[in-house]
Amino acid sequence: MKVKFKYSLQSLFRNYFVYVLLWFVMYVKVTAQFNMFSVQDPPDDPCYDERGESKMCIPDFVNAAFGQEVVASSTCGSPPSRYCQSTREKDRVIRNCFICDAKHPKRMHPPSYLTDLNNANDLTCWMSNTYLQYPQNVTLKLALNKKYELTYISLQFCSSRPESMGIFKSMDYGKTWIPFQYYSSSCKKMFGKSPKGVVSRSNEQEALCTEQYSSIEPLNGARVAFSTLEGRPSAYDFENNAILQDWVTATDIMIVFNRLNTYNDENEDDDGVRESYYYAMSDLAVGGRCKCNGHASKCVKNRAGNYVCECRHNTAGNDCEKCKPFHFDRPWARATSADANACVACNCNLHARRCHFNRELYLLSGQKSGGVCLRCKHNTAGRFCHYCREGYYRDPTKTLTDRRACKACNCHPVGALGKICNQTSGQCPCKDGVIGRTCNRCHSDYDQTASLIQPCIIATTTAPPFINTTTDGAPTKRPKTTPPVKTQKKDKCSKCRKKQKRLNLRKFCRRDYAIQASILSRKTEGEWVKYTINVISIYKRNSQQKRGETFLWVPKRDVKCKCPKLRQGRRYFLIGRMRNPYGKPGGYIADKSTVVIRHRERWHKRIRLFTRKERRGKCNSSDRRKRT
Repeated sequence: MKVKFKYSLQSLFRNYFVYVLLWFVMYVKVTAQFNMFSVQDPPDDPCYDERGESKMCIPDFVNAAFGQEVVASSTCGSPPSRYCQSTREKDRVIRNCFICDAKHPKRMHPPSYLTDLNNANDLTCWMSNTYLQYPQNVTLKLALNKKYELTYISLQFCSSRPESMGIFKSMDYGKTWIPFQYYSSSCKKMFGKSPKGVVSRSNEQEALCTEQYSSIEPLNGARVAFSTLEGRPSAYDFENNAILQDWVTATDIMIVFNRLNTYNDENEDDDGVRESYYYAMSDLAVGGRCKCNGHASKCVKNRAGNYVCECRHNTAGNDCEKCKPFHFDRPWARATSADANACVACNCNLHARRCHFNRELYLLSGQKSGGVCLRCKHNTAGRFCHYCREGYYRDPTKTLTDRRACKACNCHPVGALGKICNQTSGQCPCKDGVIGRTCNRCHSDYDQTASLIQPCIIATTTAPPFINTTTDGAPTKRPKTTPPVKTQKKDKCSKCRKKQKRLNLRKFCRRDYAIQASILSRKTEGEWVKYTINVISIYKRNSQQKRGETFLWVPKRDVKCKCPKLRQGRRYFLIGRMRNPYGKPGGYIADKSTVVIRHRERWHKRIRLFTRKERRGKCNSSDRRKRT
């Protein structure tokens, strides 16, 4: 039996251990699954809706004065002094006198009692020295240590209410003070204000004076409550009214007691009369919310121990009053119920870490984007770091956000005309006879030299590859090959005649063609340079060519002498004689006699005028004969 009992205990222990282990494994699995789904779920943030889009959010409504320090200009008890409490029984006033002593726990009345927990069963009151009559004021200063948007200020008195007092606010942590509200039984005499003042939309930040809350009754337990938006016309549109938003903003509150309420018996010899007149309060409450401009749902303490907004919507600052760094694509704005006005990051294609806001660009974009990237890296440039800077070109195999999206041109220092290449293809501008993307070798028809100015020169030349046409348009026969001649080294360039850029009706009539064309590309073929051109307009009626792409043939010696001077990508007016290049499919020919004029609108009108005159027969027969 003993052995059997022992075996049963071991079995029971083993089964219990297995059960605990299985339970632990199941708990870990369930917890892991729960954590996995909890990570996937979006956080419950009041500043974002269920779709994750930004929305207006505000902190909780609190008593901003609770637990804060209050500084009083006068407090009884140092040194100990006597004060009397007045009560009314039928037609007489009864006074009970006590001692105020700052060193005695039960007889002290410090300002900290104003912002502690207000308990009606255990009333604690701050108390000033007795009989501090006008013009001797008593002030209470409350530092909120954060910007708040205030709704009300409540004063609970232990004595009778003052005859005159004022509530002030500060928006710069106590440096300057702005009046909030005045109370007096004689507003005009005390503060120079009418007790019947009215707030309109033109003076919504004006402090008023009222004769309410200035009577001596009741002798204790009286209350004064000030509402910051009561009577303000724009209060119902508060979120869109910057004036009222500024009006309710405060960092500090100051209460100024100007005159005591008395029964005009302060000059009597009765014992305890003056000791019964003083300022005493049990509670100072300031209701409001942390000012976060609609971009935070709560305020927290920072490392310095100060309260700041926990900003959302890519905003920053103690009050979420600005956009956080690199989020300047649109201007900062206060959130509203219609638009959260979240700050947007600049689009710099991952090539910059800093940007700034440009209002002009923002307005030109239709209020969509105003960010300008600063100090673009990785050899990029532009407002969005979206193209390559000079000396680099775009690598088509890399994305725009890649660090290596821009490659160096590496233009050859001798063969290239400059260091800047085409942004798309990377082709460097080459000197005459030099080819290659980086202009690093000579063309097959050129020989390399040791010159730094002209590294490639023409090796040989051939006869002009064109034939003249007869009067009936049939080409004359010409040998296919001609003996090679020496290079054009010895040819001297004559200065281009100024007449090449001059045009009149006689010269227009003597020419075979007059066109407006843009230069697309250039290629050397033997002793000729073939330009691919796009004919935009044709002005001569006897021209057989059509609009579109064709060729323009120029002798290489004339190109070398820059006569005519043609550049790719530009538009020209060309007025010259027609010759079909030998063995080539059509086109035009230009030489030193061809009129080449850079495109200008005034020349277009002038050539059109020549065309109309030619059609009217203004060209005489001698001009037409000379053309041939």
